[in-house]
Amino acid sequence: MQPSSAALLRDMLDAAGTIQDYVRGKTSADYFADRALRDAVQWNFAVIGEALSQLHKIDAPIAEQVREWNRIIGFRNQLVHGYGVIKHGITWDIIENKLPVLIDDLNRLLTIT
Repeated sequence: MQPSSAALLRDMLDAAGTIQDYVRGKTSADYFADRALRDAVQWNFAVIGEALSQLHKIDAPIAEQVREWNRIIGFRNQLVHGYGVIKHGITWDIIENKLPVLIDDLNRLLTIT
């Protein structure tokens, strides 16, 4: 693995942990009602997707070990380019059900660096 690959994995892990910190103790209703919270979460998802996109360019075999890597990059693109149609319920579902899987993948990949 290239040294910069590990840095990108750490950036993703940091952003994912930050999302978890922001939503800890919050409900979906809290998320829907708080624009600042949504903005903060969406920014960190954009960071994750961008870092994964960059990782795929320099180290595709590692990037492709992240489950749903292409959907994560697609979500980043949706946030950046299609922000007007973001469904907050889908984002909340990603936080609850997909983010823990991503964190597991990132921790596993960082152990092989």
